[in-house]
Amino acid sequence: MVRRLVQLYVGLGLYGLSTAMFIRSDLGVDPWDVFHLGVALQLGLSIGTVIIVTGAVVLLLWIPLRQLPGVGTISNVICIGLAADAAMALIPELSSLPIRIALLVSGIVINAIATGMYIGAGFGAGPRDGLMTGIHARLGRSIRSVRTAIEVSVLIIGCILGGTFGVGTVLYALTIGPLIQICLPWFRQKPRVQKAQQPERVV
Repeated sequence: MVRRLVQLYVGLGLYGLSTAMFIRSDLGVDPWDVFHLGVALQLGLSIGTVIIVTGAVVLLLWIPLRQLPGVGTISNVICIGLAADAAMALIPELSSLPIRIALLVSGIVINAIATGMYIGAGFGAGPRDGLMTGIHARLGRSIRSVRTAIEVSVLIIGCILGGTFGVGTVLYALTIGPLIQICLPWFRQKPRVQKAQQPERVV
C-alpha cells in the first residue's frame, strides 16, 4: 500500500511537471491544456488553479454517469494543479529553440511515465479519463470515439479562448499513446502470489 501511494503521488507530481514543461516550451500543449490555458488567459488565473477547478467540475459530471471516484481520482484533481504551478515558478521562460524542443520532447516522455505511474498504482482513474469511460458505459459508444470527441471539443474551445496550439500538440497526440503503452507495464502493481505449501514428506 505504501509503495502504491508513493507511486501515485510521484506520478501526479511528474504529470504537473510535464504540464509546465509543455507550457514553457511554447511549442504547443496537449488538448486539455490548450483548454486550461485558454481559460487561464480569460480569467487571469494560474494554470494550476484552472486545472484544479476544471477537474472538480468534470468530477461533478461523474454523478449522472454513476462513476465512483477513488483516492487517485481526488488526488488527481488537486495534486496535478499544485505541481504544475510549482513547476511553472521554477522553470523560466526560454528563448532558445533547441532548448524549447528538448523541453517539449522531455515533457512528453515524463508525461507518459507519470501516466503509467498513477494509473498503475490502481487508486482510480483521473476525472477526465473517468468521464470518458463513464460516457462509454452509459451511451455504448466506443472508447476511441468518445475520447476523440472529448479531446477535439476541449481543443476547439481552448483555441477559441486563446490557448496555445502548435506542433507540440500534434506531436503529443501522435506519441503519447504508444509511450504510455510502453510505460504502463513498468508500474502496474501485480498481486502477490503465495506459494502453495508443500505437503510434508513422510519418511
